[in-house]
Amino acid sequence: MVTHHLCLLRPTVLSAPFGLRTRVPHPRPPTVVASFHGPTHLRLRPLRAAAGGSSPGGFDGGKRPEAATSSSLGAAVVGFARSNFLPLALITGVALGLVDPTLGCLAHKYSLSKYSTFGIFLISGLTLRTKELGAAVEAWPAGLFGLASILLFTPFLAQFITQIKFFPHEFITGLAMFCCMPTTLSSGVTLTQLVGGNTALALAMTAISNLLGIMIVPLSLAKYIGAGAGVSLPTEQLFKSLVTTLLIPIILGKVARETSKGIAGFVDRNKKGFSVTSAILLSLVPWIQVSRSRSLLLSVQPKAFAVVITVGVLLHIALFAFNAAALQILSSLEQRGESVFARNEYARAVILVASQKTLPVLVAVVDQLGGALGESALLVIPCVAAHINQIIIDSIIVNWWRQRDQQFSNAK
Repeated sequence: MVTHHLCLLRPTVLSAPFGLRTRVPHPRPPTVVASFHGPTHLRLRPLRAAAGGSSPGGFDGGKRPEAATSSSLGAAVVGFARSNFLPLALITGVALGLVDPTLGCLAHKYSLSKYSTFGIFLISGLTLRTKELGAAVEAWPAGLFGLASILLFTPFLAQFITQIKFFPHEFITGLAMFCCMPTTLSSGVTLTQLVGGNTALALAMTAISNLLGIMIVPLSLAKYIGAGAGVSLPTEQLFKSLVTTLLIPIILGKVARETSKGIAGFVDRNKKGFSVTSAILLSLVPWIQVSRSRSLLLSVQPKAFAVVITVGVLLHIALFAFNAAALQILSSLEQRGESVFARNEYARAVILVASQKTLPVLVAVVDQLGGALGESALLVIPCVAAHINQIIIDSIIVNWWRQRDQQFSNAK
């Protein structure tokens, strides 16, 4: 127990007008003396507790070294979890489905995945800022290339991926479907902002590619995957389903934001909370899919998972390299002044956004197909891994870019 002893009362120090400092003698009881700075206050120095507590004057402010180490470790863990909440949420969803599928199967029974997908895109509409989209007009040639890469070139690669002979075939089909998807809803923009790229351009490409993707994705799937697999996909039905599941909630969220300043302010003040909510809703999908197909997933050899994860990593690296090389070529072709393709803030935004693929749209598509291209869980699992890996790879590249920029800045 910490106590205070009268003999440990710290004497009061008085400030005189001429800078003289007078100390009250120690043996005398403390008295209150008027000064130019108002009344003085007694400061009590606590005795060290019998258990061995440290003095407040120590380096740790009364905490033991062990407690300080534990506190810093806890802060590091919390910081890591906040920075990597989406990958951790997706991994947790898969793990929970493998450990105990009961709740996941119950959630599937009540179509929880449809409501979670609706919620994800409602949040996307609420957080979409029109003012920032208008600021990207200057870089329209770079944005146009980015949209062409997202919606035309990468879906074209899907027909080559489907030629890979692999068991289970759903793994490869899932990655081919992943190629046909628009860009990520948030990670591309976040990484662009982190590296100092043009956030407005990244937002414009994200919003436009996801809206156009509602029309283009069904056509790409039918042409590059359905035809190759000998399956007739319900393109019209899929389009209607994507409008209901994706477009309507985005419009509702956007209208709510634009018509109410209170809602817009609340969303902007709680952006992190909405991001966490969106990640949780997204993690419900692999949890439900894995729970439904747990026995089938456990029958797949670990080697197959390792191979398909490697294919997903190589696919993302290929997309990244293509976009970087294409921008370099386009910048060399433009002779008048400084090309928009050569400016780092535009080039990095295009490379990051055009090289990533979104998981929520794929999940909505798989859910609407109803097993036309194979078991849903086997289609989704490799895409979950690819989604996580693309964020990790791009985070490493962004960190390297920032270090290089810092070195260049210091050299000036």
